[in-house]
Amino acid sequence: MTGIIGKKLGMTRVIQDDGRVIPITVLHCEPNEITQVKTVEKDGYPAIVLGLSVLKKPRKTKKFHYLKEFRVDEKAEVKKGDKVSLEIFSEGDTVSVSGKAKGKGFQGVIKRHKMSRGPMSHGSHHKRQPGSVGACASPARIHRGKKLPGRMGGQTTTLNSARVMYIDVKNNLLGIKGAIPGGNKSVITITKVS
Repeated sequence: MTGIIGKKLGMTRVIQDDGRVIPITVLHCEPNEITQVKTVEKDGYPAIVLGLSVLKKPRKTKKFHYLKEFRVDEKAEVKKGDKVSLEIFSEGDTVSVSGKAKGKGFQGVIKRHKMSRGPMSHGSHHKRQPGSVGACASPARIHRGKKLPGRMGGQTTTLNSARVMYIDVKNNLLGIKGAIPGGNKSVITITKVS
């Protein structure tokens, strides 16, 4: 297996034997159920689709709140209905973690793009404004990609090469070094890096 879906609980710390304090993010990863097995013959590539959190009233087309596809080896022996738990990981493994970052709403250029402000003295008319944005009569428009105010956050963010620091298979808890994108109780995808 290559990954699992979980939910973020929050952050804590682990104290090493040599006294170092390492911040970790704790994830609750219930055993995921394999809802679909994709094969090279049928779909063109080998993969499995994992489901998390069964619906109270499952429908014919939807039985889980969250679904995520993971690539697997062609020789992997998996079948629909199998469970995937935290036993696929071990302490020290390198993983890739994806989550939806916290939304911060509509923000100006100082917070969104880390631009500097103008002078704050009396009479200044450009204290926190973006400044000049256009080019003149030609091309008479703003070029695409210009850093302007807008909605910030809320996008899917991936943290590559994170390290597994703590595993509790009995309580379905996984501790990953450092901060992980997303708020508490948000859905996180953990993929094993080979």
